[in-house]
Amino acid sequence: MTKKIQLFPSGIPLVDFAWGGLYRSGTYFLIGPRKSGRTLLALQYALECAQRREVCLFFTSMRPKDLLIHAASIDFDLQHYMNQNLIIVVRVTPPEDLIKVEDPDKHLADYIKDIVPVVEQYNPNKIVFDEFTPFIGFKDLKFLRDTFLNTIESIEDSGITSLYLLSEPASPASQNIIDTLINCSTGIICLQKKAEVVTKYHSGIMTITPNVGHTEGKFSANYHIEPNKGILVDYKPSEAERIKPEFITPTADQKYESFADIKMEDDAITLSNVYSLNDFELIINNQIALFQITGQEFALVSIRLDEYAERRGLLTLNQLRNAIRLSTDKKDKICNIGSTIFVLITKPKDNVVANLVTKIKSNLPNDDPNFYKAISPHISVYGVTVDKDIKNAEGMISQILKDTAAQDEKRNRL
Repeated sequence: MTKKIQLFPSGIPLVDFAWGGLYRSGTYFLIGPRKSGRTLLALQYALECAQRREVCLFFTSMRPKDLLIHAASIDFDLQHYMNQNLIIVVRVTPPEDLIKVEDPDKHLADYIKDIVPVVEQYNPNKIVFDEFTPFIGFKDLKFLRDTFLNTIESIEDSGITSLYLLSEPASPASQNIIDTLINCSTGIICLQKKAEVVTKYHSGIMTITPNVGHTEGKFSANYHIEPNKGILVDYKPSEAERIKPEFITPTADQKYESFADIKMEDDAITLSNVYSLNDFELIINNQIALFQITGQEFALVSIRLDEYAERRGLLTLNQLRNAIRLSTDKKDKICNIGSTIFVLITKPKDNVVANLVTKIKSNLPNDDPNFYKAISPHISVYGVTVDKDIKNAEGMISQILKDTAAQDEKRNRL
């Protein structure tokens, strides 16, 4: 294998809490009934991968729009990561009319074998296949096992971790098929919906079972699907299972080091929610599309610092941007255009501008009331909430800049 086998965070809460993650180059199955949250859990797995700047190849039989809506329901901007080629969505069409095919098993085997050239084309770190059930209806279980093993061994040898989604077996025959595949896997994640839902969220029981490795064993926990957050579990490790942090006590002969003597990474530090104009416009366009489909609103707030404040040394644009960054949520997006800073607020509340200004005030570099009194006339703010007349990001930003210029011209005439 080209990469060392090790654990990595998976985005699947019970797996990360109990096992510490999934094995690199492992093969896992996620099994559950319809509407149990399988696709949402697979999206959380893909999101964790993308946030670690790794590539996830996501096979799906869903329409792209439906997958985007699924992701948006857990506050996951899937299109953003697709634009960065960190999540690559490949739509697959399930086989139909197998009765008319001369050799159905060979026909299905060809589908499974075709996974490998697609993987070689994109060279991902992780794979999701949602869902795999339509491709495994073999009559010859030995042929199924051999076909699947040959496929996953090629993938595993490249250090790629795979997650295959399966429907809950509905008959003894389908159970035999799933058992055949499970024997080839590293571990299994099962979702069981509760017969009676007594909370406002969909809920059930999540069970993780190791097949190879994961010597911690089998675990079960209640789970629920929470809007804008995803799948959460009610699991607390026992005292014996908790990993105790190690604290290093400094010895008497240790000395302080200056910043200049400390070797740092060559890579520049990037702020996770500050974007270039091109990326920012892409994100706004995605939000507009989401609004048109689901009616989910967002707000675009423009904050401007006039030149006088910078000339007099009252406040720099970087200081203002840092105050804004500290005042916004991780999911909000920031973009700098000249002396104007734009903030895309994905979940606007009432009085969105007033709430943001209050937070910015508390994060300015000086908390002296006299400082705020001196600087506040030189900072202006303007907010727009999306509506049906807004067609694209360029028009939305241009309108704000145009209104700002008109206001400046009017002020200069006065």
